[in-house]
Amino acid sequence: MSIKSKLLPAARVPGDVPHEGGVAVPSALADCVSISPLPLLLSDPQGRVLLANEPLRAALGGRLDALAGLPPELAELIGWPAQMPARGESRRREGWVAMEGGALRHWRVTSRGVAGGAGRWLVQFEDLALEDARELAHIEISALMGTAGLGVATHDAARGWVTAAPPAAGRGEDEGQGERGAPGQSLMSVGRDVVAAESMADYERLQQALRQRQRIEVRYAVEHRDTGRRWLMTRVEPAELSGGRPAVTVVTLDVTEEETARRHNEQLLHELGTILEVSPAGIAYLRRGALVRCNARFEALLGLDAGQARGMSLAQVMTRAGLDGTAAVQAQQLLQQQGAFETEFQPAAGDSAGAEEQPWRSLALRRAGAAAGDEVVAVVSDISRLRRQQAALAGLERERELMFNLSDVGIAYQRDGRIGRANLAMVELTGYPREQLQGLALSELYEDEALYLQYAAQERRELAQHGRAQGERRLRRRDGSTLWVQVHQRMVDLADPSAGSIASYVNVDERRRVRETLLTQADRTRAILDSVLVGIVTVGPQGIAWMNRSARRMFGGELADFIGLPISVVASAEPDHPLRRQDWLDTLEEGQAETFECRLTARDGRAFWVVGNVVVTGREGSAPGDDGQLTFALLDIERRREAENRIAQARAGLQRIIETAPLAIALFDGANQQVLQLNQKLCAFARRPAEDILGRQPALWLPGIEAASLSADLHLASGTQEAVRRELHREADAQTGQAAEVWDVSIVSLDSAGESGGTQLLLVASDVTEQRAAEEARLAAAIAQREMLVKEVHHRIKNNLQGVAGLLQQNAQRHPEASAAIAEAVGHVHAIAQVHGLQVGMTGPLRVKAVMEAIAQSVQRMFGRPITMEVQGPDPHRFALTEADSIPVALTVNELLTNAIKHSAGGAIACRMECGEDAVALSVANPGSLAPEFNLAQVPAGISGLGLVRALLPRKGASISLSQEGPMVVARLRLAPPAVALLTPL
Repeated sequence: MSIKSKLLPAARVPGDVPHEGGVAVPSALADCVSISPLPLLLSDPQGRVLLANEPLRAALGGRLDALAGLPPELAELIGWPAQMPARGESRRREGWVAMEGGALRHWRVTSRGVAGGAGRWLVQFEDLALEDARELAHIEISALMGTAGLGVATHDAARGWVTAAPPAAGRGEDEGQGERGAPGQSLMSVGRDVVAAESMADYERLQQALRQRQRIEVRYAVEHRDTGRRWLMTRVEPAELSGGRPAVTVVTLDVTEEETARRHNEQLLHELGTILEVSPAGIAYLRRGALVRCNARFEALLGLDAGQARGMSLAQVMTRAGLDGTAAVQAQQLLQQQGAFETEFQPAAGDSAGAEEQPWRSLALRRAGAAAGDEVVAVVSDISRLRRQQAALAGLERERELMFNLSDVGIAYQRDGRIGRANLAMVELTGYPREQLQGLALSELYEDEALYLQYAAQERRELAQHGRAQGERRLRRRDGSTLWVQVHQRMVDLADPSAGSIASYVNVDERRRVRETLLTQADRTRAILDSVLVGIVTVGPQGIAWMNRSARRMFGGELADFIGLPISVVASAEPDHPLRRQDWLDTLEEGQAETFECRLTARDGRAFWVVGNVVVTGREGSAPGDDGQLTFALLDIERRREAENRIAQARAGLQRIIETAPLAIALFDGANQQVLQLNQKLCAFARRPAEDILGRQPALWLPGIEAASLSADLHLASGTQEAVRRELHREADAQTGQAAEVWDVSIVSLDSAGESGGTQLLLVASDVTEQRAAEEARLAAAIAQREMLVKEVHHRIKNNLQGVAGLLQQNAQRHPEASAAIAEAVGHVHAIAQVHGLQVGMTGPLRVKAVMEAIAQSVQRMFGRPITMEVQGPDPHRFALTEADSIPVALTVNELLTNAIKHSAGGAIACRMECGEDAVALSVANPGSLAPEFNLAQVPAGISGLGLVRALLPRKGASISLSQEGPMVVARLRLAPPAVALLTPL
């Protein structure tokens, strides 16, 4: 049968060969297939021919693009479609196939499953016609040898050539004798004239061996006139016959077919070796677990020196590939079970190599022999570029996905009027969920079908003309609301409109509303500009283009009177007038303004001063060559200048008033506190001449403390609008003899009207020394009178309390049954009377020591028991009682002393005052003993005894304790601020 001729892809340049699955065919495999002398093809699971070499096309007589195009017998030898070998396995079959023209050809087909994609097969075709012919020749030679059909001749020294031989061998010109047709003549028939030039040296060695009767076997080529070029093998075998006769046998055999086959095999081996050496992949052959042969690339990829790989074991090769012992054993087991093993590894690199520069290798092992592990082919490939490409593709994919999903702009892939894919921004823009948005008809995003068809037709026209389209569209969201978006659309493939387009949707709803608002505002702005008091004039390249009502009134005319005229028509006669300048557009940028002040002359002849600025507008977004326009804003300041003149006159009058005022006045700079102005009275205040004060800070013309106080007041006044007032007491100056003075100082912040623009501070000071002296005299008299009245009151209270005590004692005599309670009350009254008595003879707070001594003397007089006083610690007079706590403390001390007398059999009562750094402790000790389980905290508060003490004791800064110390009962009262006040020692 004939083979269908189909187009085969053209020969590919080195590089990866892509196929439909997206996986690349290694360029090394493509090169190996291309330069192989045997017919080879590479097919995919669908039977498509991915690669085919020239010998295959020559053998099949045409190009092949699918296995289905092969003759059925040849497809059956391959195993297509149901008997293709698994990956890593090989299948070899032989058979006769009828080719085009009916001729039968003997084929040997080897199919092998290789890695890549879902499955690929490498198929090798071998034409066995030459081997069949060689086999037939071997059969014929064997038959000829069986019938002695070889050219054989034996030379006997006695008889000469005795064995007849065909005229296929030769001898030297001087060898052999006899008649023509004898064996000697047959051997001599191969002379030098028929020997090929490249075999002449071998022929001469044969002749030399014949002459010397030496053993030799020589192959040489002859050019036969009938059969052409033939190869002969002549063997010379010396021998010795009976009788000691030397002999030599010459056997000549036609080995043309064998030599041709040998040379063909050598050529094939050479070509295969060349393929291995130039292959970018490292290939090695291992037999019985040892490496027999490999190319240089194999050693280079494994990092071995030349020749170092020979003899390596399979385990060593795996270890070199980065597998440890356990992994290597598992890899060998997998190789024995499945016939193949693949891995990827990184060879050791230098320290300077970065992570991205580290090379990557792949190691593929295939079992080639029949016995498990007998023959193994190892292939090492450099996959660094593939790895980098994969990493780059993965990075690009991540970046593309991030750009797609993280973009704030809605992006959608559109095809056939529907959305194929959309990002999160598009989901937020339309309000549709992503799964609902995918596949959604574009017409659903518009208010109605007619509007969508109108937009779609416009987009198709723009895409057909320019490959892109853009415009603003009004979209309808899922909730029914609408918004304006800017749509930019671009074709995916300009040559294929059916591939769809990519569209971006930018929300411009706010911008559109702003633009509409701006248009409305523009009209309002012109109306507003007509109502402002500032003259606005717009000047274009042709002159004045527009002016507002204030400018028209300022220039003394209407807009029509000035249209097209230069603005310099209202300038005064000065040659350097700002309105005569022509370089505004060259010196100013868009939006930049410059201020000026000049005189103008209106059409009615009125001259006036204006202050204004000029700004360049309309330059951005204008057409090329359009430099924009100038907008002048002019303010009539004629009245302001008149006011400034009046202010200058007022300032001069104010300066004269300041100079003659009886107050000390100074004007300070708020930033650095330097004196800007002063009058003569301030010189008296500072006690320095004016030249030592003007332009200097207070620290340079006042003493340190006074300067610091004044500087702080100036700083305080600069941060507030309120006046800062303070009295400054000037000490007497012994050197100049000036007495002490008191000045009433007021500082207020002023808004500066000068050119500096900073804050200014005004100081006004008046001498109030005499006033303060009179006030102090009046205050001292009032204080003396008050103290006298207070002492009189305390004296009368003391007398009244003593009268009360006398009445209580009389009652005690009349009522003996209540004498104990009345005596206790009398003690309390005496204690209070003692406090008032101390206040009569003392000025200021009561001292703790004085109160304690007075109470002790009162108790001693009342009960007739001796009380010893002891004061410990420095400065006992520092501790004083407040007016509120003096009577409670006095009553507490009175109660402690009274209890000590009542609960002791006799003897003196020891009273001690211990002064510390910030507290004072009063202790009262008497002979006696406390109850075994006595606890002061459990004594209820009452009106007598310890309960009264607890009730009277101040709540803060006071504490009391009662303890047994040997034979003595000690009561301690500790007083600390605020129960006592710490004063300066007397």
